Amino acid sequence: MRNTIGLLIALLLTGSATFAQHRDIVHIKGEAVNFKDNSRIYLQRYENKMFFVIDSTTVSKGQFSFSKELPLPELYGITDNPSELSTLFLFIQGRSDIAVRYDTADGGRRSVISGSEAADRYKVYQKNARDLNLESFIREQPGSIVSAFVLYRYYSPSLLPDEIERYTGLLDPSLENSQYVKLLRELPATLRATGIGSQAPDIVLPDPGGKTIRLSDYYGKYILVDFWAAWCVPCRRENPNVVRVYNRYKDKGFTVFGVSLDSKKDAWIKAIAQDGLDWPQVSDLKFWDSDPAKAYGIRGIPGNVLLDRSGKIIARNLRGEELEKKIASLLP
Repeated sequence: MRNTIGLLIALLLTGSATFAQHRDIVHIKGEAVNFKDNSRIYLQRYENKMFFVIDSTTVSKGQFSFSKELPLPELYGITDNPSELSTLFLFIQGRSDIAVRYDTADGGRRSVISGSEAADRYKVYQKNARDLNLESFIREQPGSIVSAFVLYRYYSPSLLPDEIERYTGLLDPSLENSQYVKLLRELPATLRATGIGSQAPDIVLPDPGGKTIRLSDYYGKYILVDFWAAWCVPCRRENPNVVRVYNRYKDKGFTVFGVSLDSKKDAWIKAIAQDGLDWPQVSDLKFWDSDPAKAYGIRGIPGNVLLDRSGKIIARNLRGEELEKKIASLLP
């Protein structure tokens, strides 16, 4: 009897591990448009807003291929430049034979994917993104990895904790172990812990010169904790607004505390100088693995939180005129 119970437990554990780390052989046959023989093509896996190279191959007579056991369902990418984010999103869900026409012209918009239902579903999202009803989109295919990805990547940065929980609850249980659903499950607690009225988590990191500074050292002023990065185009467009507000109110009890999500120190320092960001700046240079970004539930940048003089959060994601009006109301 004891052996039987032990066998059942072992089978259950094996089944759970198989479900959590489901893998299938995926065959990708590609046409590389205007690529020379022996050019390299890279297969990347998407994780935490970053693509990581997991395999590569060479082009021969305009053709390339991958045949690989991959964790599924998941988002992958095809690229010829491993140092940049892939422009060709390849969603795969289940054993697949996929055909790819990889064309870098027009920013990759001429590339074509066939043989992947998940990739087809992502095309539906792209076509309707501006007028998308998120709930309807998820309910149409709650078991699609694309439903989880769209909620996580494009909507969660602007949703309230209750909304994230409600939409996540619409997803099929088969996606529960995907990286996107795991992150969506964790995010509401983080957002509630850093909601309006909460004491801000302290940030202790090096500045560009290597000196360690603390967010809490600046308590006594209203502080805009500004999450940004040199590579973030919307951040760079918003920086002049922040500079204007900072210069207007810096002598009245207001400051900015910049937290960079850069990974390259030189680019970070250069952007600070170019944009005239004359306030404290810190970074752990971990890109989207930034510890402060995780602590504050920052899933998109530019993002910010406004603290009162005691370090309590009084507003989130203020931009442009909205930021200026808020500071003007506090420091007339």
